[in-house]
Amino acid sequence: MQVWKVLILLAGIAGCATTAPLQLGVSPPELDRHARAPDWQVAGPEAVGWLQDYLRVDTSNPPGHEARAADFLSAILQKEGIASQRIQHAPGRESLIARLPATATATIAGESEKPLCLLAHTDVVTAEAAQWPAGKGPLSGASDGTFVWGRGALDMKGMGIIELATLIQLKRHKVPLRREVVLLAVADEEVDNRGMRELIAKHWDKIGCSHLINEGGLGVRGVLAPDQTLYGISVAEKGLLWLRLTAHGKSGHGSTPLPGRAPDRLLDALEKLRTRKLLAQVHPSVYGALAAAGEQLGGFKGWVLRRPFWVDHLALGTLMAEPGSRAMLTNTCSVTGFAGMFEPNVVPSEVSAQLDCRVLPGTQPADLLKELQAVVGDSNLTWQVLHQAPATESPSDDPLFRALARRAIEGQRDAAVGPLLSVGFTDSMYARQIGVRAYGFVPITIDRELAETMHGVGERIPIAEFVRGLGVLYRAVVDTAAAP
Repeated sequence: MQVWKVLILLAGIAGCATTAPLQLGVSPPELDRHARAPDWQVAGPEAVGWLQDYLRVDTSNPPGHEARAADFLSAILQKEGIASQRIQHAPGRESLIARLPATATATIAGESEKPLCLLAHTDVVTAEAAQWPAGKGPLSGASDGTFVWGRGALDMKGMGIIELATLIQLKRHKVPLRREVVLLAVADEEVDNRGMRELIAKHWDKIGCSHLINEGGLGVRGVLAPDQTLYGISVAEKGLLWLRLTAHGKSGHGSTPLPGRAPDRLLDALEKLRTRKLLAQVHPSVYGALAAAGEQLGGFKGWVLRRPFWVDHLALGTLMAEPGSRAMLTNTCSVTGFAGMFEPNVVPSEVSAQLDCRVLPGTQPADLLKELQAVVGDSNLTWQVLHQAPATESPSDDPLFRALARRAIEGQRDAAVGPLLSVGFTDSMYARQIGVRAYGFVPITIDRELAETMHGVGERIPIAEFVRGLGVLYRAVVDTAAAP
C-alpha cells in the first residue's frame, strides 16, 4: 500500500480535526460603486511619480530628518484640500496626522464607529550607496519601467504612498464615510519608535482609532508550492527581550590561558545558549495560514496542511529546519554585539555580549529570562535587561481582517491568504497595547529574492504590484469605512 494511503487510514484513528477555513464573506454590494470609482490607469502612474519623489527625500535614520517627509506629504495633501497636523518630537523630527471626517451616521452597539487609521513610518534605514547599481541608488527614485528603486521602496515609503493615495481617492470621489479615516505618517520607527510612542502617550485623543493598517505581511510566491502566492496578514508580533550578558573573572596576562577568565565564561555561556533545545510552539495563526494554503492547493499536501495533528507530525521538522519559519515557532536569541577590553595581551576582568531575544505569544519576557539563566547556570554572569515587551495580538475574526484578506486574493486563482505571526515588531505593538486592533499588510506580491533587499542592497518595488496594491487597499478601506 502506498505511504500516503497508510497515512490517510491512520488519520481515521487520530488527528482528523481540521483547521476551519477562513470565512472572508463578500464585499458589500451597496458599496460597489465607491469601490470601482478610481481610474487606476490614471491614478496609478500619478502615485508612482509620488513614490519616486518620496524616495528622493532623505530620511535615513539615524539621524532621521523626518520633517522633510512631513513637508513632502503635507504639500500633496494641501493641493487635495486635505488638512494635516504636524507633531514635533525633536528639531527636524516630525510626524504627520491627516484625516477625512465621517459624513454619514453609523453606530455599533449604539456608539459611533471609531476611526480607521492608515499608519506608515517615514524614516528608512541607512544604505551603502556605493554597493547599489549605477543610477539606481538609495535616493534615486529611479524607474526602469519594471521597478522603482530606492531605500524605503518596500520598507515602507511604498506603503506610505499607497495609504496617501487611498485617502486622496476617497476625497476626490466624495466617498461618504461612516467613520473617520486617519493617515498617520510617523517618525523614528526604525530606531526607537519614538514617533508612535509619543503619539499614543500625548496625542491619542486627536486620533482614537479602533482599527489600524500598518506594514507587516505581504504576498510571496512559491512559499509552499511553486505556483501559489501566499498572502500573510500580520495579526500578531513576537515580544522582545534585549539583554546585556556580562561575564566576570580575574584579569591577567594573555600569554597563559587560565580557567575561569571572563572571556571564556562568556564564550561558554553563549555556546550553551546557541545549542539550547528549542521547543516548537505553533501559534494558531500559523495553523491558520497553512490551512488557507492547503485549502487552495488541494491534494494530499493540502489535506495535511489543513490538519494540525499532521502538520505537527509531518511538516514540523521541515518548518523547524528553515530559519524563517523556525523563528515563528520558537523563542529566539541572537548575539548582536560585544563589548570589553581589546588589548591583545590583556585578559579583561569583564566582557559582555548583547542579545536580541524574541518571545512568542503566551510566553512572558521574564519567563524566557529565567529559562536562559537556567540553561547557562553560571553565577559569575550578570544579566541586564535593556528593553522588554510582551507579544501582542489582534483577532483574525474581524471585519477589517476579512476585508483585507478577500481583497488581497480578489481575481486570483492561485492565491491563498491567512493570518501571520510576525517575528519582528512594528509600531503596531504600541497600538495593540492600548486596545487597537492592528493588522499588518502591504498589498503587493514579491519573491524571496526581492524580499531580501529590504534593509539591503538594491531595494525596489515592482511597479505593476505597486499599482495593483493601490486598488487592493482602497477597496478594503471602502469595505470597512464607507457608507452607501
